[in-house]
Amino acid sequence: MTANHILFIHGMFLTGRSWAPWVERFERAGYRCVAPSWPGRDGEPAALRASPDPALRELTLGAVVEQFASETRALPAPPIVVGHSMGGLVAQILLSRGLARLGVAIDSAPPRGVRSLALSHLRANAPVLWPGSSPIVPSLSSWRYAFWHTGEDAEVRAAFEAHVVPESRLVGRGPIGPDGAVDFSAKRAPLLVIAGELDTIIPASLSRANAARYDAAAAPTELIEMKGRTHYLCGQPGWDEVAGEVERWLRARS
Repeated sequence: MTANHILFIHGMFLTGRSWAPWVERFERAGYRCVAPSWPGRDGEPAALRASPDPALRELTLGAVVEQFASETRALPAPPIVVGHSMGGLVAQILLSRGLARLGVAIDSAPPRGVRSLALSHLRANAPVLWPGSSPIVPSLSSWRYAFWHTGEDAEVRAAFEAHVVPESRLVGRGPIGPDGAVDFSAKRAPLLVIAGELDTIIPASLSRANAARYDAAAAPTELIEMKGRTHYLCGQPGWDEVAGEVERWLRARS
């Protein structure tokens, strides 16, 4: 396979290192992979949770989108973009701008205008609505509820300690403003939307609504719902099955 690049885009409260198993898998399959971290993530997660980077007070979704737009332009050809959570929305925006040749949005934050009134969604997203711009420092219990409520205590704690970092409230508010807008009628490359059946922060119904907003004639969009998966479906046991679905979809379009 020649120069088939994948740009992985993490979501809120994580870093590019959360994609390490995916990068290893897809590089073995012949892809060239990059998984940059958003700003405000220099250092170990425990140290960052104890002392959040002040840059998070000003980080916006628009700035994250522009960071990854620059990453696509630095590659020799438009890449495949694979994003999780808020990274899934970034992937959709890049795809709609013609900066990627294929896109995958996993448990994606919704574009502007796509909403859910599910109680779990409102509860899990409540911290981003808190007034001010101070970074969000998640607790183990809040992260567990939003990301991996089905996991055993020990494995959830291990994932939290290894990967979870503070986050910008402004990024979290991005989908309700112009930074989160997507042109649903734009002609673009194919998009795969993956939903986790048991996701609390991005309910599967919200992913279905997201996929349904696209004009099918202008923009090919497919939806897969993964049974028994939470919002942490890219990291919880069985993540390789999710990656396998992504790989099969990509190969069918290569």
